[in-house]
Amino acid sequence: MRDITFDESLILYDLEAENNEEVLAKMARNLANKSLVKESYIHAVIERERAFPTGLPTQGVSVAIPHTDVEHVIEKAISVATLKQPVPFAVMGENDRTTPVQIVFMLAMNEAHAQPTLLQKLMQLIQDEKALKYILTEKNKMTLKHWIVERLGFHHLKGGDQ
Repeated sequence: MRDITFDESLILYDLEAENNEEVLAKMARNLANKSLVKESYIHAVIERERAFPTGLPTQGVSVAIPHTDVEHVIEKAISVATLKQPVPFAVMGENDRTTPVQIVFMLAMNEAHAQPTLLQKLMQLIQDEKALKYILTEKNKMTLKHWIVERLGFHHLKGGDQ
């Protein structure tokens, strides 16, 4: 994974939202405000989540990994949000079932081949219940950023320490 933007401004703690579309809109708006994605990303990621849900009922803490097509992305980035209250997301591959998501990893990839690699690394991370509980409880953004970078094996990060 080269040149992925991930800094403290892309970590959102205790995000409040009534539903999953509000979660997606707030996270995507943050990416758009930083000129990492086009305005079209906001609508596109919500529409993609409706068609292809990303909720994952993992051990202890449910996670969602929303993303959308590369044409809506300006620069590769990842954003992480912990939700103040769990929000129902449809389960991946099961549109008729939901899971109470507490952690969202929003991906913005501008190359189609980059997404499967990152998804594979994220899947390893989210299968670790202790790791998910750490993400929920660590309140220092710099510490959490460095921990996630180490766990996902990012070697060429953009964004630095802000």
